[in-house]
Amino acid sequence: MPTVCTIGLDIAKNVFQLHGADAAGGVVFRKQLRRSKVLDFFSTCPPCLVALEACGGAHYWAREITRFGHDVRLIPPAYVKPFVKRQKTDAADAEAICEAVQRPTMRFVAIKSEAAQASGVVFRARDLLVRQRIQIINALRGHLSEFGIVAPEGPAYLGRLIEQLVDPESAVPDAARAVLAIMVDTLRLLEEKIALFDKEIVRRAREDEEARRLTTIPGVGPITATALVALAPAVSQFRRGRDFAAWLGLTPKEHSSGGKQRFGATSKMGERTLRRLLIMGASAVVQHFGRRKPPTGSWLAQMLSRKPRMLVIVALANKMARIVWAMMATGSNYRTSAGAA
Repeated sequence: MPTVCTIGLDIAKNVFQLHGADAAGGVVFRKQLRRSKVLDFFSTCPPCLVALEACGGAHYWAREITRFGHDVRLIPPAYVKPFVKRQKTDAADAEAICEAVQRPTMRFVAIKSEAAQASGVVFRARDLLVRQRIQIINALRGHLSEFGIVAPEGPAYLGRLIEQLVDPESAVPDAARAVLAIMVDTLRLLEEKIALFDKEIVRRAREDEEARRLTTIPGVGPITATALVALAPAVSQFRRGRDFAAWLGLTPKEHSSGGKQRFGATSKMGERTLRRLLIMGASAVVQHFGRRKPPTGSWLAQMLSRKPRMLVIVALANKMARIVWAMMATGSNYRTSAGAA
């Protein structure tokens, strides 16, 4: 039997698919394994190159399989798809993973440690509660509008709707008032939990030296700084700041051909949480910049004078990402340049 050099592993909830190949890429075996048998198989398999798609649970399996001496690589699913032949099946996916990992120019995802994944849980949990809060606010606005009660958009005006809801003289029927009151109580509970998450994030930002340095960047607060430390991969994986900004999805898509460069909208690839936080921080900087008398020769003033506001915000977020990379790569502090803002 030929020696297995590469194994493509397509993970799932219960039944996993494996595709083994020799040094020349020839098929050695194709097999299915139950979840409970996967680690037993790799514990007896000679050390080789094992590839998985970077999806849910992939980092756990990568850590576990690495303990048996295997070289484990995680591949973005978008880079595996071109190698899938005809119809999509588990066997075809495992074979495609096995072929993709052998490409010399393939890009891989760094394997996260348990501590790194645990640090990101607070942001995932907070995002979930924020989405639920938005859903309840929108539901309250929709239900109350059916009874002629409306208010301007935004959480700041939610108090007006609640005042109308609890007012016994309002047009809200008693049958609906009791149900909507439960939604208001749920909303208040969500706000309390979100506040607890915010306190935990601020505490982490104060205790982490790198997060404290990042908060000195205009537009980067405790939440963004802590998220960058917890969710961003090691900056050593990026050769320059532009590569880090591209990973965040803050660079434009390119549709160039025939020697002509054509750029479109931002790619929106990479970590969406970090991208959203940087854009929100850049938006706050631009808003504050417009309230004061701006220096006419600054980069931000020149951009705002000739570019749409949203484009400038994304460009500033891109610039912030490059600054973050430089500070994390060199361990330096933020330095304000005369023409930066």
